[in-house]
Amino acid sequence: MFLLRLLHRSFTRQLRRRSLIGLTVALCASISVAMLGVVFDVGDKLHAELTAYGSNITVQPKADAVVADLYETEEETQATAFIDESSVTSLKTIFWAYNIVDFAARLSARVDVSSASGATAPELGVVGTWFNKELTLPTGENVVAGVTTLRSWWALEGAWPGDEADEAVVGSALAADLAVGVGDVVTLSTPLGQRTLTVTGVYTSGDDDDATLYAPLAVVQELSGHPGQVEEVEVKALTTPENDLSRKVSQNPAIVSSYEWETWYCTAYASSITYQIEEAIPGVVAKPVRQVAAVEGSVLEKTQVLMILMTALSLLAAALAVASLTTASLVERTGEFALLKAVGASSASINRLILSETAVIGAIGTAVGALVGSGLAQLIGKIVFDSSITMRPMVYVLVVLLVALVLLVATASSMRSILRIQPATALHRR
Repeated sequence: MFLLRLLHRSFTRQLRRRSLIGLTVALCASISVAMLGVVFDVGDKLHAELTAYGSNITVQPKADAVVADLYETEEETQATAFIDESSVTSLKTIFWAYNIVDFAARLSARVDVSSASGATAPELGVVGTWFNKELTLPTGENVVAGVTTLRSWWALEGAWPGDEADEAVVGSALAADLAVGVGDVVTLSTPLGQRTLTVTGVYTSGDDDDATLYAPLAVVQELSGHPGQVEEVEVKALTTPENDLSRKVSQNPAIVSSYEWETWYCTAYASSITYQIEEAIPGVVAKPVRQVAAVEGSVLEKTQVLMILMTALSLLAAALAVASLTTASLVERTGEFALLKAVGASSASINRLILSETAVIGAIGTAVGALVGSGLAQLIGKIVFDSSITMRPMVYVLVVLLVALVLLVATASSMRSILRIQPATALHRR
């Protein structure tokens, strides 16, 4: 009870200074909670931003992939090997099947395209693909896959074609060359036959796809003479950003331990998902889109370093501010502490009083700061990622420990001076 009376008296006599210390702690805690909350959740948010712009994994026949890697070819070449279309659904049977949110098979071919206006595009590269294809998996489940979500950033005028209909979508540049629009017809011709398709939409992609025609996969398979075959599969998967472990396994799997291998295999890295796809579909090579993976990893690392640095600086600033305010407060109370010593209080009991005051201020300041920081994290998530931030309990645990450490360090120097107080000298000066 005596300690409680001393605490009450301390706060009522120096309410302004105690409030300043509490405000400093609250500001430190709020910044730390907001930054660490975003750091722990930024990986998922960044990945969601990047995967909105198409696939991040490609699956190709092993023969074509080896040739492309050997000669480092980047331009589009005619496929010489193919994947059985019926085997594509096997990629949804891997361990990380639920992380594969969409995929689409594709087959390209050179065809002569003509429109009703008389305009022609000889030897045009057209792409056959799935738009909203309903598929039955080996597990018996049904899924819908296609480019309607893989190309979600396209500006489409009109509608997507049906996978079983004689329809197509045309890029804006090609549509201008052929003088076609929504509702017009185009004729695709090859030595194997011809098909007349209705243009259901004109899209703008902002890249080379604007000069391309997309048609149902079955149409291009028929015109190219490759029924039931595809040359590539685009996959959009939710992945964990690459780190040292994933890069180590990718460079040389033979040098990793069994524990590291299991950790890698059971983590949704792009490299582990591609490895499992190759296990599920024989004769293919699955490769992450390196540009996306590299950008994701680089941006994530820099963002996390920046936010951790801001947290560290806020903690340092708080430590200096609390140390300064605490020292000033204790200097003003030298006479009070000297009187307590004169009536028999030990240095340890006085230090307990100071620690109790600091604990009360820290608890109140941290609680207020945690509430404000949680709101600030949601504001950052809304402005930057247009979504909420998932606040993990570990964030609050870390902030409590960090704030406690800062307060102990800031108060320690002041507490040492209490041990050197001589009651007679201090009271005589008053």
